Amino acid sequence: VQLQASGGGLVQSGGSLKLSCTASGFDYREPFDGHSLGWFRQVPGKEREFVISISSSGRSTYYGDSVEGRFTISSDNAKGTVDLQMDHLKPEDTAVYYCGAVEGSAVAASCMVGMDYWGKGTLVTVSS
Repeated sequence: VQLQASGGGLVQSGGSLKLSCTASGFDYREPFDGHSLGWFRQVPGKEREFVISISSSGRSTYYGDSVEGRFTISSDNAKGTVDLQMDHLKPEDTAVYYCGAVEGSAVAASCMVGMDYWGKGTLVTVSS
């Protein structure tokens, strides 16, 4: 299984950006092979922080406190993608964003420890 995050870039404060995580290698007997996917972010010198997650079915989502109301997550099982829509961006949202997958619930995908798969990150920079 491979996860590939994309869509990072430079955006002004208050702007929007959409990240995508493309999953390959699942055999899709069920959506994402029963794996929930989560987005995390990391700033140099700090621990990786949970952002948002979605269950394999797409019916359940779980939000980190710092992004609720500004970020949304969606999934497309047919395409094998999970999108992170980021609105009302703030300079403190600047980080490298990673997607990860774990077999289990959206809540399980909020925990960095125990993730089954990680993708390489994509850098988001929000200018003030």
